[in-house]
Amino acid sequence: MDYGKYKYEANLKAREARKNQANTVQKEIRMGLKIDTHDYETKRRNVEKFLDGGDKVKVIIRFRGREQSRPERGVKLLQRMAEDVADYGFVESHPRQDGRNMVMVFGPHKKKAQAMAEARKRKTDAEKAAARGKDETSAPEAEAGAES
Repeated sequence: MDYGKYKYEANLKAREARKNQANTVQKEIRMGLKIDTHDYETKRRNVEKFLDGGDKVKVIIRFRGREQSRPERGVKLLQRMAEDVADYGFVESHPRQDGRNMVMVFGPHKKKAQAMAEARKRKTDAEKAAARGKDETSAPEAEAGAES
């Protein structure tokens, strides 16, 4: 085997390894204690999306003014979030008070590399389906043009 071919194959292996490598990122969601239901649902959907993508999520509740004397309400809100996203991830660190904030960290059930592989597969399947759909829609038009 010549040296050029060896370098080329080594480069291909390195590129493939980089493609399968994944760095887990910690995303952050901030909310207030007096959050409305619609706003809470939006934050919950974002947490689910991040966990589904294989990222860790840090949920922070800001306490303002007299809210600081009611940390149990913050714990209750974070426990509700934990129950809502239990299908996507698990509680990595339980609620803890950190100055004016209460923090809880969620970890994903699946690894980042696995989530990226699934996303890549969905993308290629969608592209194939789009190409198949494009071919099927152009075929009847060609037959109709040939008949007239």
